[in-house]
Amino acid sequence: MQNIGTFLLILASISFITVIGGATYEHLAVVPVWSAAVPASLSMFQGEYRLAAENFWIPIHPITLLLFAVSLAFNWRTKRRNFILIPFVGYFVILILTFLYFVPELMAITQSSFSLNIDPELTRRAQTWELLSLIRLAVLVFLASVLLFGLSRLDVPEETTAN
Repeated sequence: MQNIGTFLLILASISFITVIGGATYEHLAVVPVWSAAVPASLSMFQGEYRLAAENFWIPIHPITLLLFAVSLAFNWRTKRRNFILIPFVGYFVILILTFLYFVPELMAITQSSFSLNIDPELTRRAQTWELLSLIRLAVLVFLASVLLFGLSRLDVPEETTAN
């Protein structure tokens, strides 16, 4: 069972770090382009050949949550438990915030009608979204560090105290 717990924790770590990799890529290559001069800069989200980032984001989150949950179950009675539980709960909270703010705000901004004129209010909203998203990414990196530290811990059972 210990090897299974370790293997599942490795898979959960890979999946979680894949989420961070996707977010990092978007912040380096995509967000600076679309947020630069809204709505003129939104053409990548519109039309027949639009960017379809949801093809990555929609499946990766449930897969990662499932791997976290299964990994936590198999490592529950080990010293790794809290190193899995903290990032799992943190990631879950971040996903709630993502669905309450980040996704709706992103959709509202990126679905604005195309125009060659720059809308200062939309551009300001895009810059606010970007800043808050970078903070979210920094928290994810911290949580991944906790998770990876847990992977380095021996998967030995927690000591029980005799009464």
